Amino acid sequence: MATALLLYSGGLDSILAGLLLKKQEVKVIALKFITPFFGFKDWENPSNFYKRIEELGFEKGILIDLTEKFLEILKNPRHGFGSYANPCIDCKILMLKEAKSLLPQVKADFLATGEVLKQRPMSQNKWALEIIEKESETQGILVRPLSAKLLTPSEPEKKGLIKREKLLDLWGRKRQRQIELAKNFDLKEIPNPAGGCLLCDPQIGNRILKILKEKRPLNYETSQILTLGRHFIEKHYWLVLGRNEKENERLKKIVQGKYPLFTLNIPSPLGVLVEGNPSLEELRSLLMRYSKKAQNQPIEIEVIFYE
Repeated sequence: MATALLLYSGGLDSILAGLLLKKQEVKVIALKFITPFFGFKDWENPSNFYKRIEELGFEKGILIDLTEKFLEILKNPRHGFGSYANPCIDCKILMLKEAKSLLPQVKADFLATGEVLKQRPMSQNKWALEIIEKESETQGILVRPLSAKLLTPSEPEKKGLIKREKLLDLWGRKRQRQIELAKNFDLKEIPNPAGGCLLCDPQIGNRILKILKEKRPLNYETSQILTLGRHFIEKHYWLVLGRNEKENERLKKIVQGKYPLFTLNIPSPLGVLVEGNPSLEELRSLLMRYSKKAQNQPIEIEVIFYE
């Protein structure tokens, strides 16, 4: 029995790719790479991920934090960005390289993804699929079950590890056939079609492009902070305010003494000073702007700094 290492995003396409292989009695190991921009909830609470993998009947699930390596390509993606700050082609190349290196360890015979030809203009046209396969050095060992019949036969197909006639010829952005297939597989939950990468979000994407352009600090902590709160990126400082109690608590957890935290002596947002040296008056003014109770308080408001 053959074993496939599946790049699993949690989206419908990667689920269906795994189920198509499983239907051919291929063991499927679901590998999910995470960064603060995609899949991070599973890193913070992995039990839901492992439960889902078990429900799908896959052999096992693997979670790997790819943040440090991903940030390096985010700073200078060879193949550029998509609509916002999403380096889709370089991201897929990185993930496939990392996945390929795991093949001997997990004793898998080949790689698989849920990519669909022409579904996404930047990273899933035929040219991009070929570039991704070539630069990740996965020629021949990469199977794309949903569009396999439209692509060059892979080595697992040639060797008879999987049957090409039982793979699909999906293409384009319409999801009707995927929905039908999901029903045939009796999937109880069908993920929505929206992409799960926050780098494609206009607000977050533009924020990150500004950080990159101005060469602001981009590391494990700031990459998490970039997905939260209100950001004030001025010439002489970079300040972040939590929008609610939940974000305030997350910011505390992320920072852990690496950046100054502050608030007012009345209920107000929590602030993180990522970079720079704003005046106390600037800090006080921003905190007051987003604190409803500050409007009726004396002007002399104490700013409390945390270690």
